Amino acid sequence: MLSQALDSGRRISGHIVTLFLFTKSDMLTVLIPITLSAFAAAPHPDVTRIPDLVIWIWLHLLKHDIYNQMQNPEEDQKNKPYRPLPAGRITAQNAADVRWLLVPVCLILSAMYGSKALACSACLEALSIWYNEFGGDKTGLSKNLLTAIAYAILELGATVVIGSNIDNVGARAVAFSSVVFATTLHAQDFKDEEGDRLAGRRTLVTLFPTFARMSMMIGVPLWSLYLSRLWKVDLICSVAFIAYGTIVGARFMVYRTASAHKESCKLYSLWFTLVHLLPGYWRFFYST
Repeated sequence: MLSQALDSGRRISGHIVTLFLFTKSDMLTVLIPITLSAFAAAPHPDVTRIPDLVIWIWLHLLKHDIYNQMQNPEEDQKNKPYRPLPAGRITAQNAADVRWLLVPVCLILSAMYGSKALACSACLEALSIWYNEFGGDKTGLSKNLLTAIAYAILELGATVVIGSNIDNVGARAVAFSSVVFATTLHAQDFKDEEGDRLAGRRTLVTLFPTFARMSMMIGVPLWSLYLSRLWKVDLICSVAFIAYGTIVGARFMVYRTASAHKESCKLYSLWFTLVHLLPGYWRFFYST
């Protein structure tokens, strides 16, 4: 009896790990920043809904990631062999079953928070189909644009789930975080460049590598400066944020090995998380 219970526990924990691995690479760039963004964008967030918020974001992220990783599992053999499909933790058919099961789950869950959350969920599904079935991820421009739109919708939905209507400050926070994401998203493509070339994916990094590096070296510090002024960050914090952004941007130009790109992407993820804290800074010090 005890051994059966232990076996059942191992199988369940194994399935949980498998689901987590589908979303592992997006935890720092999507789940954590959007969770923080929801609090910054919402004028009166309901802290009791934090578990609801995390579950809502993660399920939508999981649904998209499974769909996306089903398209080119051979690419992940090179770039991310730990993912469930190349690692053999789940079959393609079972992954497809989970992906389609999550569609009604996400819609029903969203409906519990009202029509706005339901609309966001439906839009995210439409964008996911466009992205994966109609070549939305094949070129740098369409990939960045579609991802930025999905990011904005995910932030809006998360704000609704946290229990608040979005105000002007929140709308500005969502808009700027999405634009920042659209213009710096290719930071994640440097570490996947070799696999993207093999898969025929035309990203900014594979098509215009020098421009892509220059855009990071210039864009990240400039965004750091602009956002510091936009959200009226004090001088010391502004200097620290701009200095960190300068270091992050410069790394993409100076260090060009695969291992260096992975480290640069981690540092970029931290910078992007800090971007989402700035509206919260404004609310704390200037909101009346």
